[in-house]
Amino acid sequence: MRPPDRTAFWIILVTGWLSLAFNHPLMAQEEVRIGIVGLDTSHSEQFTLRLNDPANPNHIPGARVVVAFPGGSPDIEESKTRIDGFTATVRDKFGVRIVGSVEEACQEVDAILLLSLEGRPRLEQMKTIVKAGKPVFMDKPVASSLRDAVDIYKLAGTAQVPVFSASAVRWYPGVLDVANAEPTPARGAISYGPAHVLPHHPDLFFYGIHPTEALFTVMGAGCHSVTRTTTASESIVTGLWTGDRAGTLVAIHEGAKAYKLIRFGDAQITEQKSEGDYTPMLREIVKFFQTKQPPISPRQTLEIYAFMEAAEESKRREGARVTLREVMVKAGAPEAWLPDDGTITAEPPKPTVNKGLPLPGES
Repeated sequence: MRPPDRTAFWIILVTGWLSLAFNHPLMAQEEVRIGIVGLDTSHSEQFTLRLNDPANPNHIPGARVVVAFPGGSPDIEESKTRIDGFTATVRDKFGVRIVGSVEEACQEVDAILLLSLEGRPRLEQMKTIVKAGKPVFMDKPVASSLRDAVDIYKLAGTAQVPVFSASAVRWYPGVLDVANAEPTPARGAISYGPAHVLPHHPDLFFYGIHPTEALFTVMGAGCHSVTRTTTASESIVTGLWTGDRAGTLVAIHEGAKAYKLIRFGDAQITEQKSEGDYTPMLREIVKFFQTKQPPISPRQTLEIYAFMEAAEESKRREGARVTLREVMVKAGAPEAWLPDDGTITAEPPKPTVNKGLPLPGES
């Protein structure tokens, strides 16, 4: 009897293994083609660097920026003075095709990074993106007002287009260490950081979003009201959460600026010891583009913007307490997205950092 041909055996075995591997859903997934709207922010360069350059140590596989619309705001210095430089970089260094409109940026792509520096154009830009049916990550700020932010999420919800927005600090290793320091909810927290004011926006919406989101990453959902004290150098915003818990934001307007987070727990006080960069958030964005499941829900994000809007209203009322429900109702939010007004005593919810939450319209 002739012995088996070992070479043929191994060819058949390896061929079969490769066939199984490359037909596995994870292996067979095609690279996500991304369009950028807004090249007037350093995020356009930094995100493209991580996605398009395999040699970069922070490279994130699975997606690539292929087209971009520069946009820009001629009445904002940070936008008009930097847009040409970022446009040249993504075009010449990373091979991104530059187009002349949001509509063109939405063609022949699978997903959109909405990176426009400021919030005023966002609602109109989102109308075009949602019409194209593209899942979209919205960089900060979502909009220049809470009403526009609510309208954006309502628009996306009606069209069933997946969207999400977040600050990169939510996934900083140091922030996650503080948020997960104990299995029980934080009894309180202090978050401080820069709050550079951008014209035409509530004064916490631009840089203030970063320390605010860090605060919510630790405290979780369930803030119902805020009070605010403001000086030229800083604003101190104290929020009350369900379960008689308090979280404090120190927004630094002038003077020395740094980020820091302190958590008060049942057994220990935990301080943030490290920061991070855009890489962890960008991994979440790519995963979102692949799965269409947002890690942060509309309701979660809008609670954060309602916190900042209520802080603005408290400032107008010379430090009076303002409920998040009041400003959300005024902004036209649906009932399913409204926080309670603090009159209901409830057990504090456990903070959620990276888990998906309901889509628009779900409770």
